[in-house]
Amino acid sequence: MKLQGLSLFSNVGIAEIFLEKIGVDIVLANEILKNRVKFYKEIYPKTDVICGDIRKNNVFNEIIKKSKTNKIDFILTTPPCQGMSTAGKKDKNDPRNNLITYAINLIKKIKPKYVFIENVPQQLKTFVKYQNKKILIPKYLKLCLQKYYNFSDNEIINAADYGIPQNRIRSIILLTRKDLKYKWNPPNKKNEIITLKNAIGDLPSLDPLIYDISYNEHLKIFPNYEKKLTVANSISKWHSPPKHVYRQVISMMHTPSGKSAFDNVKKYKPKKNDGSLVKGFRNTYKRQNWDKPGYTVTTYNRTIGSQENVHPGRKTNGSDIYSDPRVFTVYEIMKLMTIPANWKIPKWCSENFLRTVIGEGIPPLLVKNFFIELLKIDKLNGRKN
Repeated sequence: MKLQGLSLFSNVGIAEIFLEKIGVDIVLANEILKNRVKFYKEIYPKTDVICGDIRKNNVFNEIIKKSKTNKIDFILTTPPCQGMSTAGKKDKNDPRNNLITYAINLIKKIKPKYVFIENVPQQLKTFVKYQNKKILIPKYLKLCLQKYYNFSDNEIINAADYGIPQNRIRSIILLTRKDLKYKWNPPNKKNEIITLKNAIGDLPSLDPLIYDISYNEHLKIFPNYEKKLTVANSISKWHSPPKHVYRQVISMMHTPSGKSAFDNVKKYKPKKNDGSLVKGFRNTYKRQNWDKPGYTVTTYNRTIGSQENVHPGRKTNGSDIYSDPRVFTVYEIMKLMTIPANWKIPKWCSENFLRTVIGEGIPPLLVKNFFIELLKIDKLNGRKN
């Protein structure tokens, strides 16, 4: 029999992409947003997706009922992190911070053999309410679940250590029910680090589309724009030019690989509409580095002014201009997230929607590596193939 699981806060099912191929079935999922549920159902038609708010009793009880009917073996839960993430507002009072308590209550009710909990590292320093007191999430987890589960040895991992071309630091907590002999721990780290050059270095240069000037003026800046666009379209419909404003493009054209535009001479520093200088951190308006894994893909991946979103670029011959003054394309982001090029993206899906859900996802190859380890452990714990 295959391992059967429940996916909570399932997004569009990015984490699950490779699980079926290794003999793991997500038979039940829950997601609150209707457009994400629609996407999920198109990709995984066999999965029973419950659309609704886990905080509502009818949805919570339906998840429990169907989980027990399906005799699920594990829960994969990835509560929203926007209230904790360094890329967000870091609002300690964000109500989404407490969504993990509903996941924990479900775990206590269902008591699956295994649990996979993923979130940003700030989860370990975030407070939730417990018996009218505020306590840190790690303590809350132990108070609620240590009676039933053994916890994995490591809580913080970097996806880059597991074959992912992205420095994505995450808290991953693995739980194994106490009646089982062998405990689920993270797999061994990979020996090779996958850099941006390894992941997307073979892709040809692509110019952005400057949308706040005339197209003729745009072509004067990028005379090879249409030729590059034709090549990009032949690779993937999702390898399309990001759209940016003139002042940001000019600034990034004079920014070397691995550097921030804030380090440029004044003429090419980041500017506002009125020409005044932008104030910000030097990890914004920043190009990434070819010789390192990519920076964490976030929901703000379409924005030059967010954290390290800009393509590394290459110095053009005989000048101080650098190519690709743009954020990554969706296709490039998919590669950094280890999403396969043949992923069945629904035809109705927009670029903005796709950028958002990918930014909130988990690299599916990372999940695959962890679940390959689980299959080994589960076999030792008595499951027959």
